[in-house]
Amino acid sequence: MSDPAQLARDRAEIKDLMGRYLFAMDWHDTEAYAACFTEDGVLDYAMATLTGREEIRRGAEKFRDAVGDLFKREDGSPALLRHVLDHIVIRVEGDEAWTTAFWWEMTDGGPGRTPEIQSFGTYEDELVRVNGQWLFRRRKIYNELIPGRETPAENPVRHYDAAAQAAAKRN
Repeated sequence: MSDPAQLARDRAEIKDLMGRYLFAMDWHDTEAYAACFTEDGVLDYAMATLTGREEIRRGAEKFRDAVGDLFKREDGSPALLRHVLDHIVIRVEGDEAWTTAFWWEMTDGGPGRTPEIQSFGTYEDELVRVNGQWLFRRRKIYNELIPGRETPAENPVRHYDAAAQAAAKRN
């Protein structure tokens, strides 16, 4: 069993990483976005599976450039895009961790620039501690509004509990 103080630090650092990832995405900071991943990290999302920080950074640039075309206000101007994260489950075993969480994607594209939910889904992550810093080794993004990208029917927490238990036995 882990030291409770270390586990609390690990969980706080992982939640911080998850928040930094979303702020980087919503403010189109492609360097900070890519820095959330290991050098050989994998981002699996609706448009592609990207491997390595450089490829992930380029993918973030493409997303940044497409946001204005994807999300519009009533007057046709680009909508402001923001993500919200909730229901975060974190499992830590030594220098490995697994998370799953719900996400919502909102814009100010509703009537009178009111909030409008554009999409929602879940994240499933594998993380690793590198030189004392938690990073995504793999992030899979499920999107409930895209056929074929929906979250699997099984409770995703069970999958990561099993992965954490296997890691605990290895260590």
